[in-house]
Amino acid sequence: MDSYLIQVNGHGDHAPTLDVHLKSTGNTISPGKAKGRKPRWAVRASEMSKKTFNPVRAIVDSMKVEPNPKKAMISLSLGDPTVFGNLPTNDEVTRAVKEVLDSGQYNGYAPSVGYQSCREAVAAYYNCPEAPLKAQDVILTSGCSQAIELALAVLANPGQNILVPRPGFSLYKTLALSMGIEVKLYNLLPEKAWEIDLEHLESLVDEKTACLIVNNPSNPCGSVFSKSHLQEILAVASRQCVPILADEIYGDMVFADCKYEPIATLSTNVPILSCGGLAKRWLVPGWRMGWILIHDRRDIFGNEIRDGLLRLSQRILGPCTIVQGALERILHRTPPEFYHNTLSILKSNADLCYAALSAIPGLQPVRPAGAMYLMVEIEMEHFPEFENDVEFTERLISEQSVFCLPATCFEYPNFFRVVITVPEEMILEACSRIQEFCEMHYQGAEGAQDLECDK
Repeated sequence: MDSYLIQVNGHGDHAPTLDVHLKSTGNTISPGKAKGRKPRWAVRASEMSKKTFNPVRAIVDSMKVEPNPKKAMISLSLGDPTVFGNLPTNDEVTRAVKEVLDSGQYNGYAPSVGYQSCREAVAAYYNCPEAPLKAQDVILTSGCSQAIELALAVLANPGQNILVPRPGFSLYKTLALSMGIEVKLYNLLPEKAWEIDLEHLESLVDEKTACLIVNNPSNPCGSVFSKSHLQEILAVASRQCVPILADEIYGDMVFADCKYEPIATLSTNVPILSCGGLAKRWLVPGWRMGWILIHDRRDIFGNEIRDGLLRLSQRILGPCTIVQGALERILHRTPPEFYHNTLSILKSNADLCYAALSAIPGLQPVRPAGAMYLMVEIEMEHFPEFENDVEFTERLISEQSVFCLPATCFEYPNFFRVVITVPEEMILEACSRIQEFCEMHYQGAEGAQDLECDK
């Protein structure tokens, strides 16, 4: 029988160490000399890292194409409103952070779910009679992306599936697959302003479905669901007893002729984890401040989901404390004119872009109602020299130095996405170049047929 002696050594200021001696009636065990094993380096990437795949990066990084050196590059691809400097955040927002930094009171660790006072500020900001919130219903996160990650991680196990919009934000699939969660794509309908195909959505639900992701307002579509459509979505979730993960990072970022309804305000029984943050409405994506709002008036989540979110949040000990400290001031001091001016610029750009692209043969833009994007269908039969949207956008870069994301990045081929946060003159110049490009390559029905026969 084996015997073990544990000796504790250490004195004074030195930490004690453990000496473990193994005595055995059988073979003696020597460190580093396990029988039959020859030490060798065998460091491999984890299975999780191998399963992590970002389709946007994979497609964009594979586009080995140089822009036209005679034309300045215009990038309409990145959903970052700060790139060109034409959409700065409000002075009150930056002043709030400066005040907190100068105070020196927020330099330490915070609770992993966020400071209580900051959670109270977010709860108060979003609280309403239809969807009441308290501090304990708020989990602060490192950006909306981490909010989505935590929400997925708490709702779904490996082997289960989630329902994801197509076209949709690529991060949902990236996160899910890395966790061993299957992704089922439900269709959005461009002819109905990107409403959900409800029949298709419900047909995908099975006993392994863990949650339904609803992204409203939408990236990449720029669509905003009506109240009646949201009620129809909730009816499906209620019938199937499937909770909702609501990605509402573009909440309230809608144009004047449209109304945004947080889905939780319309729910009577479906439990919802709503993910949001400062990034888009306050134009500070790099500040990495997001949140999860827990809406569970029927106590379906119960303590199980709340405790799970608490444990998951402890993995990185919470978001930036400086921005947390400024949250209440940001939420309550930002003047309404700031939001209005931002939306006026986006609406103007959207209208200009939609009008210009609508006039181009072979393109069919879908009018957006909010967010920062516009989707454009490519009538590929009129551009037979291109195999798909990726080739189309590659050639657009090489010939016109205009970079739009091919919608294959969003699981929706033969479209491309335009970001509308750039300065107006840049939008007009980009549309002019896109028109020149399309006129160069457009083939009418007869021309396209002749070209196809020559192949």
